[in-house]
Amino acid sequence: MMDIVYGKAFLKSAKKLPVQQQRKLADLLELLHKNPFHSLLHTKQLSGELVGFYSFRIAREWRVIFQFVNIYKVKLVIVGHRKDIYRKVK
Repeated sequence: MMDIVYGKAFLKSAKKLPVQQQRKLADLLELLHKNPFHSLLHTKQLSGELVGFYSFRIAREWRVIFQFVNIYKVKLVIVGHRKDIYRKVK
């Protein structure tokens, strides 16, 4: 089981998601808690400037970016539309 830490940018961006995506995100966070590489999450390791970060899919167009703090904890960094979310990671 993974502990989940919610970053400030994640909480702020999650409030801006469409309601349907917010509901689905809540369900997927349960899966993330159990297994961050569950097949329904479509977890991907990021590369380039985003080495050390991972993303998982809420829906076809929506992503969550997170990173491992340690082997038992993940930090959710930001959530948003895939067309611009990767530019917002700091």
